[in-house]
Amino acid sequence: MSAEPAGSETGPADRTDPPRVLFLGGLGRSGTTLVERLLGELPGAMALGEVIHLWERGVHAGERCGCGVPFGECPVWRRAGEAAFGGWDVLDLDRLAELRAAVDRTRHIPMLARDRLPADRAALVAEYVDHYLRLYRAVAGETGASVLIDSSKQASLAFCLRWAARTGRLDLRVLHVVRDSRGVAYSWTREVRRPEADKGGDEFMTRWSPPRTAVHWNAENGAYQLLARRGVRVRRMRYEDFVADPRARLRDIARFAGLPAGDEALAFVGDGGAELTANHTASGNPMRFRTGHIDVRSDDRWRTALPSADQRRVTAMTLPLLRHYSYLGGDA
Repeated sequence: MSAEPAGSETGPADRTDPPRVLFLGGLGRSGTTLVERLLGELPGAMALGEVIHLWERGVHAGERCGCGVPFGECPVWRRAGEAAFGGWDVLDLDRLAELRAAVDRTRHIPMLARDRLPADRAALVAEYVDHYLRLYRAVAGETGASVLIDSSKQASLAFCLRWAARTGRLDLRVLHVVRDSRGVAYSWTREVRRPEADKGGDEFMTRWSPPRTAVHWNAENGAYQLLARRGVRVRRMRYEDFVADPRARLRDIARFAGLPAGDEALAFVGDGGAELTANHTASGNPMRFRTGHIDVRSDDRWRTALPSADQRRVTAMTLPLLRHYSYLGGDA
């Protein structure tokens, strides 16, 4: 027996118009935080950070919002929690974790990509996605933002959200951010301290070996190509192209998302840099705390810092997609 997920959302977060979400997808360490920070400066945009981690790191652990204060003390998130759920303390985080394990994992993508879902899975997907819809609606309502930027990246979550988009409850647009697999592999080997460590969180960000990164790079990027074939609006962009001409790429993304793209809206971007204001990202890498001037330039340290043996191994493991994305020549 099959069924499509039915909406279960009720309560104070209900809105007439579906929220518009620009979902940033791709493997971590591909430059999505930089892209999100710049997009968040556009009029009408609201950068949320990695919402997939908001529940554990923000609601449960109370880690800092991008504005610098603990999540529970941020007025934006406090109001959003009240509007979405009647308060964060009402939320059943254990149930949400169970739902994520049941439907939001890479191994579930083949099931999520179907035209119809088994009835039991449809109910779980609907219950899980309902948390995101309530939150998106609440933030849009409380801030007046026309486009919410969710940099969760994980493809399985995008496939879950696809079911809400299919039924008109979500205006979902996906920006698939790709970075050279060798650069991503090098980034995953680096030791990066988490700013939240002073609040009792894990001291360092996760590290992966180059071969493990290559496996995940193939899986995540391949999944977004499948998502595009399943009817979701997906725009692919190479990180290297973004940093080479951020103003032009921001203009393209803004038009795709339905945000202002004129010179006035992009005035914060200059030659080789940008000016950032405070934000309310709930989770993400350390760059989310930076304000003021930042340099926007290519990071090619992997070419000399990643051992040549690892470069060859990652190249071999990711060769088809490297060619497809024109890193080694071929069709983009």
